[in-house]
Amino acid sequence: MIRRLAWLAAVVWIAGCAIGPRYRPAPVIAPNSQISGAYRDSSTRSFFDSLEVARRSDTLGVAGPPPQPPHILHADSLTDLAWLDVLHDSTLSRLVDLALRRNRDLSVARSRIAEYRAGVGVARAPLFPNLSLNGSASKNRVAFGSVGTLTYPAYRTTADLSWELDFWGQTRRGVQAAQAELEAQRAAERAVVLSLVADVATEYLQLLELDQEHEVAQQTLASRQATLELARQRFGRGLISELDIRQFEAQVAVPAARLAQVEQLRSERQHALDVLLGQGQIEIPRTGSLATVARAVVVPDSIPSTLLARRPDVAVAERQYAAATARIGEADAARLPAFSIVGLYGAQSTTTGDLYTAPSRVYELLGGVSIPIFTGGRLSNEARAARAQAEEARAQYEQSVLVALGEVGDALTAVRAARDQAVALETQSVALRRALDLAELRYSRGLSNYLEVLDAQRSLFEAELASSQAELQQLIATVELYKALGGSWPQPPERR
Repeated sequence: MIRRLAWLAAVVWIAGCAIGPRYRPAPVIAPNSQISGAYRDSSTRSFFDSLEVARRSDTLGVAGPPPQPPHILHADSLTDLAWLDVLHDSTLSRLVDLALRRNRDLSVARSRIAEYRAGVGVARAPLFPNLSLNGSASKNRVAFGSVGTLTYPAYRTTADLSWELDFWGQTRRGVQAAQAELEAQRAAERAVVLSLVADVATEYLQLLELDQEHEVAQQTLASRQATLELARQRFGRGLISELDIRQFEAQVAVPAARLAQVEQLRSERQHALDVLLGQGQIEIPRTGSLATVARAVVVPDSIPSTLLARRPDVAVAERQYAAATARIGEADAARLPAFSIVGLYGAQSTTTGDLYTAPSRVYELLGGVSIPIFTGGRLSNEARAARAQAEEARAQYEQSVLVALGEVGDALTAVRAARDQAVALETQSVALRRALDLAELRYSRGLSNYLEVLDAQRSLFEAELASSQAELQQLIATVELYKALGGSWPQPPERR
């Protein structure tokens, strides 16, 4: 009796286990490590920091709205999109919400999730018995040699049951693989969302930058027209030559040409946004200020490496590795004996009237085992292929983590470099604006020639355009960092 109980317990224990390796991915990088993108040269960094301090305290600072207090970006879930708050732009938030509801690529990703969710149900179905109702009517003739023949009708209704026991966990491993593949598709949808939000933000920021360039070009055009009018007055009094007039006229055409170019670029960015939003052309009001936002953004110099797990591509690779590992157990179980139960219960009679009487009842219960003996190497090679695919998935997962590590480091460096460049170019613009004021004052008093004014105007216009583009690159680098991290990043403890 004790032996029988022990044997039964062993069978139950074996049936509860699943053949194949357990999924235990080893960490690719140290869990407590930090990803840094800060400058190694502390003196260079100190110089740019001093420029920023001087810029904030300079009484000749750039005109426009006062800078907002620094907004430290912090970690939030992707669906909250709280990182957009740093831009202080309600229009952008509405555009992102509209894109998440109407973008066609996102609709495709969501439909694919529904497909894989159904696949999990398909994989789980063999865990349960198959039950079907069957009915038949036939006319039969049977020969009994010299006895003669017998002709009779037969009517039959049965409930049929078939069930292959998941003794080695083959079906359970298949369910694990299907569930992991579903989770990979959910991560892929997050990748589409992340890319969509980043693209909408980038296009909108480019529109703001073009608006800023448009304003710079308009102001420059007005300033140069005023200088040209002054030169004409001096020419009328015989104080300067026609050469001065022609030089000033040529300079007036430069910002005018830039205005036309900006209009074309704004139209292109607008159309690109329309595609992302999944609708026809709409007028997009711009309420934000690029320069104000750029001065307010503060990004930490280092990021915890644990945030790499938020990246959708890393999550996709990890889930695919888990699915491939489960497929090993599925392939190994296929090489072992399969146990099944088959049964039926119903009635059979030669007349429909007697079909449901007691003598017409029929039933069958069968327990079977199927042992694969020779398959020409198919099962063993399928198991080898499953292990090779798992190794391939493991290498791809590890590679995705390493690529993510490099991209985050590059993004951190890009944010810092773009910020320093923006500070330097704004410092240059402030100095050149003051230089132009002095050159125009000297020219109006006859203390200098037109070349000083022309050089100051040209230098300031180029510097202001470059400063505007540097502010755009700083914010785009911030968006790329957000995208590289698969979301946002934590607020430093000392600033909470």
